Amino acid sequence: MTNANEPAGKIEITLVKSVIGYDRRVRETVKSLGLGKLHSRTIQKSTPDILGKVRKIAHLITVKDAE
Repeated sequence: MTNANEPAGKIEITLVKSVIGYDRRVRETVKSLGLGKLHSRTIQKSTPDILGKVRKIAHLITVKDAE
């Protein structure tokens, strides 16, 4: 985790699996990260909130460090 005094890094999140067949909470988590269609990408700050969402839907996405 990052220290409060250090700037948070950024991560690139890509949706690689469809949300069809998953419950409403999973679909809303995907949408809250800024992802929509399959293979859509977003860059987010690496905050505890975002990392928790990433862990929740890890089976649907790929994550890598962004510059």
